[in-house]
Amino acid sequence: MADKKHGIDQALIRDLANILNETDLTEIEVEQDDMRIRVSRAGTPQYVQAPIAAPAFAAPAVAATASVAAAPADARSNKNAVMAPMVGTAYLSPAPGSRPFIEVGATVKEGQTILIIEAMKTMNQIPAPRSGKVTEILVQDSSPVEYGEPLVIIE
Repeated sequence: MADKKHGIDQALIRDLANILNETDLTEIEVEQDDMRIRVSRAGTPQYVQAPIAAPAFAAPAVAATASVAAAPADARSNKNAVMAPMVGTAYLSPAPGSRPFIEVGATVKEGQTILIIEAMKTMNQIPAPRSGKVTEILVQDSSPVEYGEPLVIIE
């Protein structure tokens, strides 16, 4: 099947599957425009058609699905939400047992580290995109996060 006919870049899926194999990850996800592609290790290949009308094709021993982001609509549409820039594990403090970067009610400055997302064994500091007051922390420490998932509300 032609790539353009279904809107799926099969080469991208193969590349993501290769990254899984090379890095021993169990899942990787990318989002582009209104399409999200998740490639994960599975016992058998899966073929899924998601609501965005883009069928997914699976590489051997890897399943790929296209899906619409599943986050609370109110948090996702909140213009003050800080969204996850990548898939990974969110950490609210610089080290286990240490004080968190932010707390609800705290005032943050633009560029201040608000949490860390570990992706592919790399710790990525996530800066506040603007100054303001932290009104809500939407993730728990050491929890997995997906690309585009709301993390924190800064008003």
